Amino acid sequence: MDLRVRLWKSGYLVALGFAMLCASGATGANNNGDLRELRDGLARFALDSGDPAGALRYTRKSSGEAGLLVRAKALMATGNGGKARPILEQLLEGQYYRGQAALLLADLAAGKDDALARQRLETAARLAHGEARQQALYRLAELQREAGNADRAGQVLALMEPGYWAALGYMNIAADYGKRDLNPSRALVALRVALAMSGEDSDGHRSQELRSRLLVRAGHLAYEHEDYEKAIGFLEKVPLESYSTPQGLYLHGLALSASGNQRAAMQSWHRARKYPLAYPGVANAWLGTGRGYDLAGYLGQAGEAYLAANASYESERVTLRKLTDQIRDKGAFQALVLDARNSEAQWFLADSRTLTQPRTAYLLRFMEQPHAQAAVNRVAELREIGQTLDQHEGSLTVFRGAIRERLGPGATVNLPSEGFDDSIEALANRVANLNAHATSTVQREALKSAARTLSDVKTSIARLDDRLAKKDRELNNLLDQTDSALERVGSIRHRAGALLEQAEAALNEMALVFVEEQDRRLAFALDRTEQQIAHLYEYLALRNIERGQP
Repeated sequence: MDLRVRLWKSGYLVALGFAMLCASGATGANNNGDLRELRDGLARFALDSGDPAGALRYTRKSSGEAGLLVRAKALMATGNGGKARPILEQLLEGQYYRGQAALLLADLAAGKDDALARQRLETAARLAHGEARQQALYRLAELQREAGNADRAGQVLALMEPGYWAALGYMNIAADYGKRDLNPSRALVALRVALAMSGEDSDGHRSQELRSRLLVRAGHLAYEHEDYEKAIGFLEKVPLESYSTPQGLYLHGLALSASGNQRAAMQSWHRARKYPLAYPGVANAWLGTGRGYDLAGYLGQAGEAYLAANASYESERVTLRKLTDQIRDKGAFQALVLDARNSEAQWFLADSRTLTQPRTAYLLRFMEQPHAQAAVNRVAELREIGQTLDQHEGSLTVFRGAIRERLGPGATVNLPSEGFDDSIEALANRVANLNAHATSTVQREALKSAARTLSDVKTSIARLDDRLAKKDRELNNLLDQTDSALERVGSIRHRAGALLEQAEAALNEMALVFVEEQDRRLAFALDRTEQQIAHLYEYLALRNIERGQP
């Protein structure tokens, strides 16, 4: 009876599935379109969240332009630019993403074929819209600027919409003007234009950070050309919670001091001293405080300020030596990146205290170098790959154990088929006898149906051994595939581990060089404070001698 119930359920499910298939036939095309959009959306999310491998999985069967664009970006993110190129060339001849495809093709050609890269950028500037067009125009302007044609670069930037990329272009032009021109007018005009452009950026955090850098550059330029009032005006607008804040406060103090306002200058330097010494301008702010007291005539306070600066530099050098030891013991990624992330700041103080954490300060200073960013990113990606491979290996091990359990002793029950055959034969004989004595058509039909059922059961039992053997073969095949996958995962993990060791060694060496440079910078600042202390004591000694003369 249990076998008949299972057969009835199987037949019902087959019929239901067939009915649903027929019912969904009319809307199949719409469902396929929705499924394609869902996969493209998941692929974009995976790519934007730093999982290009996931994006490649979702776009394996993509044929639409949106999916192909995501796949090309994912291939480039995983270092497969050669496979991305034919996809991008196909999109370049398409309908919707020609500009973005041209911009990505320019990335592939950069450094290999400059003429082709420029051609692709010009195509992107002509066909693209929004952010892609702005990037293309910015890079065309940079090509002109790097070739020494700042005026032509300005003409290209004039074609851009206000925003981040235009502001960045004008900031770079201002840097060129500042190096070449004796008069700072053109550079300051370019910086003012950049400030106006940065205000139109849709990304508020990025806009604020760029605005801070622009204000510091403008203030520094004005100070160097002795326009102190203008420098103070720029530097007063620097936000107090940005990476450029300490340097802005130091320059603000310099401008105030040069204009004769020593008290206000020392206030700015005192605020800058609250930041870690890793930031630009902080070490000089400690020196500036002593210098400000000296110029104001408070020689005793000046000596105390110099001594405080001296002690601060010595303490920071001890911190750097500890950081060096931690890099050698734990590695630069743990000592600089992870330890800086695992700050002890409470969640409600995280935003205001992030910039005042010494470890975070050194990390930000270290990450100013493009090659340092690449090294840290390489180690992070390889560590993530290792974790992913560990997860895959764990899943495959569990799956392999489940297969072995199914194949183990006791998993397959050996049924006595001969006994079943005898029972079914006896039942068939009884049904035949009953059929011979049936008195109505209904009884005969019921007995015929029972006879057919018994015949089907007998046939099914006869095939049971073959089905069980087939099941074992399939499980063994799955076991072989799982073993092969485990072997491949182990091989890839070994290669990834070797690459991770190389990447960590390169990062460690880079970080140790950086820490050594920071130590030399503080040693130089320490020498300056000692010189200032010596000069101050010498001056006080000479003054005392003069006072002692008749």
